[in-house]
Amino acid sequence: MEVGKKLKDARTQSRMTQEEIALKIKVSRQTISNWENGKSLPDIISLIHLSDIYEMSLDDLLKGNCEMIDKIEKDTNTVKSIRTMITIGWIMLIGATVFSLWNSYSGDSSLLQFMTSASPWVMMGVGIACLTASMANKHKVDNT
Repeated sequence: MEVGKKLKDARTQSRMTQEEIALKIKVSRQTISNWENGKSLPDIISLIHLSDIYEMSLDDLLKGNCEMIDKIEKDTNTVKSIRTMITIGWIMLIGATVFSLWNSYSGDSSLLQFMTSASPWVMMGVGIACLTASMANKHKVDNT
């Protein structure tokens, strides 16, 4: 049985409306409807809340549903990617600061001077790009 059907059956057995469930887990009624009709799938946090509300184990909700397991795996990989991008972003911004300071205090050859003056801008650009992309991805994940 698919997750949507299990969610709908559990809700009707608990004699609750979609609106009541939506208020409890802080999503829209339309979101609950989409989950129950198979138009979209809940994220793992919502599944945990639903399993608590319906007094149903996650195993009972997920067992035999490859689509839901694939979604959880994809969400987990997205979160890992966001963390990696944030880490790279901060490393690049810190590196840019170090190179800028080094450039200010060094009197080295022109090649090294060029590298130390250009590197901070490149690193800053990469850092900002990573942080911006990770925020956009986080926002996208939060809204699914």
